[in-house]
Amino acid sequence: MTEFLDMPAPIHARERMDTPDAMGMAGEKEVQTEPGFTVTFWGVRGNVPSPGGHTLRYGGNTACVEVYVGGQHLIFDGGTGLVMLGKDLMRRGKTIDVKLFFTHAHWDRIQGFPFFLPAFDPSTRLGIYGAAGLNGASIKQQLMNQMLRPHFFLPLQTMKAAMSFYNLEAGETVGFGEVRVETMVLNPKTSALGFRITWRDHTLIYATDTDHTRDFIDPALLFLADGADVVVFDGTYADTAYADPLTKHLIPYKLGVQMAEMAQINQLVLFHHNPCQADDQLDELEQEVRSHFPNTRIAREGMTIRLV
Repeated sequence: MTEFLDMPAPIHARERMDTPDAMGMAGEKEVQTEPGFTVTFWGVRGNVPSPGGHTLRYGGNTACVEVYVGGQHLIFDGGTGLVMLGKDLMRRGKTIDVKLFFTHAHWDRIQGFPFFLPAFDPSTRLGIYGAAGLNGASIKQQLMNQMLRPHFFLPLQTMKAAMSFYNLEAGETVGFGEVRVETMVLNPKTSALGFRITWRDHTLIYATDTDHTRDFIDPALLFLADGADVVVFDGTYADTAYADPLTKHLIPYKLGVQMAEMAQINQLVLFHHNPCQADDQLDELEQEVRSHFPNTRIAREGMTIRLV
């Protein structure tokens, strides 16, 4: 039976919820993962999936990133890449204990959630974290709404996993053992959160829905990214994708380069690709960005980065 919790919780309470006894599971069922820090990309597109021959190398699924850090299993966003990740998790044959963070509830971040197979497995433990939407709806309400008729045939209540929902406030820090996840609003137009994931002396930034309509770097983004090992950033949209003759703004990848230099990060990963961008265009963009910030990569499905 699905356990539904919908509440804000202080960091110490969340750490208690992360223990086997608190989740009502036997200790011997715990999945042990080796300490380390890896990032794997399962979906890298924005807006809508873009299958076809023109996206074979970079992939056409929408946003989903898997992180193993300090023995913890985290997922960021639930676009259609989450469907593929869910199938892979079921094939691994281990008890699934994962924390799923949503930046916001635009379709490209949640459209894979109703098809996430582990959520229908009663042995799965799933903590879901996200901020309230612009309409005040909690993350639980936002996920439930897309699964109501006439949009979907199964309501969220049919998911059998032990699910707990946590409402995040901007500026809040969530802890899991040695792992810390800090939050910050990066786009007030969408209420999208950015995340800073820290383990020991290593840091990953997931900042994938920022405000590109400004003609300066958001100080909040610089604060979030300061000195990070890797920053995943939504900087691959072409100039024409954001063209607005009434608004002065930086081209997204140039904003990412300026941020990388000012925040003194190690590696920049551009993500959230325009569904219209073909593989060859992304190849060209990668070369262009590397001419400004050499340690840059364009995210592609199946790519794994090991921080340590």
